[in-house]
Amino acid sequence: MRILFAALHNGYYRNIESVVDALAARGHDIFLAAERPDSALGGQSIVERLGAKYRNVAYGEAPHREQKTRFLASKVRLTLDFLRYLEPEYAGTPALHRRASVRTPSGFVWLADHGLLASRASRRMLARALHAIDRTISPSPDIERFLDRQRPDAVVITPLVGLVPSSQLDLLRSAQARRVPTAVCVWSWDHLSSKAIIRDIPDRLFVWNDVQRTEAIEMHRVPADRVVVTGAHSFDRWFDQQPSRNRVDFCRRVGLPDDRPFVLWVCSALFPGSPSEAQFVLKWAAALRASSDERLRNAAILVRPHPSRKRDWDDVEWRGIPNVTMWGDNPIDAESRADYFDSLCYSAAVAGLNTSAFIEAGVVGRPVLAILPDEFRSNQEGTLHFHYLVDGGLLTVSRSLDEHASQLSAVLRGDDADVLARVGQFVRSFVRPLGLDVRATDVMADAVEDLARMAPAGAAEQSSASGRLGLAALRMLERVPLGRRLLLNEREVEGKRRRAEIEGREVSWL
Repeated sequence: MRILFAALHNGYYRNIESVVDALAARGHDIFLAAERPDSALGGQSIVERLGAKYRNVAYGEAPHREQKTRFLASKVRLTLDFLRYLEPEYAGTPALHRRASVRTPSGFVWLADHGLLASRASRRMLARALHAIDRTISPSPDIERFLDRQRPDAVVITPLVGLVPSSQLDLLRSAQARRVPTAVCVWSWDHLSSKAIIRDIPDRLFVWNDVQRTEAIEMHRVPADRVVVTGAHSFDRWFDQQPSRNRVDFCRRVGLPDDRPFVLWVCSALFPGSPSEAQFVLKWAAALRASSDERLRNAAILVRPHPSRKRDWDDVEWRGIPNVTMWGDNPIDAESRADYFDSLCYSAAVAGLNTSAFIEAGVVGRPVLAILPDEFRSNQEGTLHFHYLVDGGLLTVSRSLDEHASQLSAVLRGDDADVLARVGQFVRSFVRPLGLDVRATDVMADAVEDLARMAPAGAAEQSSASGRLGLAALRMLERVPLGRRLLLNEREVEGKRRRAEIEGREVSWL
């Protein structure tokens, strides 16, 4: 079989590397495509490693929609994504709303800000109009030629739901028009509840667990018979991993004393504009050092910076706190993954705000403690997915440093049987719902093979007269200075304003 994987950037192959590896080992020809070569998460080294390991694995760039039609296509689709966050269930998620609004044409944001999209009927009317326009935009010739060259037996796309301008939807539609079986692979635990809506239904949607299955059916209207629960393949490696060194050698390697337990703080990729997590970690560490509890006062602390947020620590003076060290790299190769696993394995407890590292800590069998400060509410309870970790039993949560200290002290003295029982139940239901001994990688590899053998569903719906009329109206609007300004998002408007100031000129439509 010839299988085409299409990722937004190579960093997305981090979570599906094991699946690609398994399919390649079975002898399938695989092409790993990416719209963008790399990201803050890394990824180029992953595709290069797979390409070097297997002669039947190749990689390269996925084509973009041409500039001529890309502008309006992205504006229509980003507005459709924005409408999701105007629904009542997202009323308590201001950061998600903000993240979408800064990418949305300012004219549509103005409508929302002035209450013209407050009713469900008005949102549905606009969504139908935009949907019709989207269907009218012609296929991308570059993407069409790319698929003709690849001639895949199946196309697997991830993430598809990203809240950024992307040509992944065009690739999906062109593949469906050729009657090539298609699938979308859910990349992370938050993607179905915090990203874009799946508007074009693939033949299969690969999800981790029953929580995501429910999200797919209820939030995205994916037919139940197209949703396949595989387990969380991205975490398979941690079930079988063994420490790469003993605890004494590890502590010496990272610069911690080996005669006491250490707490691992795992940093998060917070929303833009959030308070400094680094400063909060200093406050947390200082509180432990000032505690009247000897266990907390003497416990060592290992801080693991988030791979995409290392700069947050550039101007933070953390070295003045005793028995604290910062260490750890992006786990995308054997050495960095071994280091990461050892950090989790030898810790007495894992603490943080909101990160997928919580789930990895649960797989390794560590107690996981999350503090819920008011200043970080938008990153925690201000999302839908964070509640899955709380309600599922993975997290032991506290609303103050004093409450957290009490919980951590109990863990350090060994009073954690109930905590670990909850963690184990979460791992069984959220990470490996098909059984703790069932590798999700193998389940998904089997599902991809089944996908390539199946008869695909019909192609996407065709354009309509109303869609063609709407697209013509948007094209006319784009040609008028004020109209184009309404199609630009907040970031684009601000960028043009700054360039105009630097060049000493006025922008008439500002």
